[in-house]
Amino acid sequence: MKEILSAKFEEVFGDREGIRFYFAPGRVNMIGEHTDYNGGHVFPCALTIGTYAAARKRKDGRLGFYSMNFGQTGLIRSSLEELYPGGAKEDWSSYPKGVLWAFGQKGMKLPCGLELLLYGNIPSASGLSSSASVEVLTAFLVRDLFGFEATDQDLAKLAQFAENRYNGVHCGIMDQFAIAMGKKDHAIFLDTASLSYQYAPLKLDGAKIVIACSNKKRGLGDSKYNERRRECEAALAQLRTAVDVRNLGELSEEELERYQEVISEETLRKRAKHAVSENRRTIRAAAALERGDIRRFGELMAASHRSLRDDYEVTGKELDTLAEEAWKVEGVIGSRMTGAGFGGCTVSIVEDGAVERFLERVGGAYQAKIGYAADFYVAEVGGGPCVLWE
Repeated sequence: MKEILSAKFEEVFGDREGIRFYFAPGRVNMIGEHTDYNGGHVFPCALTIGTYAAARKRKDGRLGFYSMNFGQTGLIRSSLEELYPGGAKEDWSSYPKGVLWAFGQKGMKLPCGLELLLYGNIPSASGLSSSASVEVLTAFLVRDLFGFEATDQDLAKLAQFAENRYNGVHCGIMDQFAIAMGKKDHAIFLDTASLSYQYAPLKLDGAKIVIACSNKKRGLGDSKYNERRRECEAALAQLRTAVDVRNLGELSEEELERYQEVISEETLRKRAKHAVSENRRTIRAAAALERGDIRRFGELMAASHRSLRDDYEVTGKELDTLAEEAWKVEGVIGSRMTGAGFGGCTVSIVEDGAVERFLERVGGAYQAKIGYAADFYVAEVGGGPCVLWE
């Protein structure tokens, strides 16, 4: 990989002098979906697939961006003075540009420009956070190249700020946090309201994590993701007329039941029901894993998917087919959609002896019902961003 990146960097930018190499993972969320912007808990882990970078500083304020995944776009040139949110719709480079802009907004103005070449092996628009991987990777390499004082948590917050304010996607902190704070063979039990977290061992003896990519493309900014967030905010505002609460994640299911009549619309009640119940499921799931009850963890994964399907309405035919066909396969411990929804992926825990059967049966049923193939990845739990090949 080092030679591939080096050769391409030289081809695009003229020479190899002074380049450094970096990696940041993708992530998958095992349970706790659409809870992060509602002040609830999430349970993600970093993956061994992710985004690679070759980068170096320039002596002027110019910027250069090239992605080997979007070679048809070619070299994208810009400058530090040209970074601003709300401009014309940009290409993939809006993610690293947003991070460079965010550094300046947080009092860490870059003294010079840089040249950046990327290659990722995360499926684009899959729900495995290829965009957040690029954002955290950019934040990590900028800290390294320019010596800024920032913790790994600071990098996660800065990347989220860039996503929210530069790219206009009102995501929570989970994706960026899981990538910036990833730890090999561990998931992160994260309270998104306080950013308190614990690492939980995720070494699945006798089982694998299998990710099924629906191959239905969707972009968060163009989807109903922001609409769901607004609906939750509306439900919360109405609940606050009856109960003193900062976010939906503070409520128990019993408390929501007690006060739900103040929510004026059935749709808003359903959105609040998912946010509250999913948070409680995530807490129970982390506890189940802690005591080694992987079967209970799998049951809660299935319940999560049903809530996302029925109350939050973000699954769709593709993700429902992948999850529901997985539930039929003997040896599947749990399966659910993961990510924002509206396309993307499911995550399943599958016994080792059932993996081939899973791929054959779920893949075949999906092809028959949807009309095109899904892609499958047997995943490993990886660590956070790092400098490569020093």
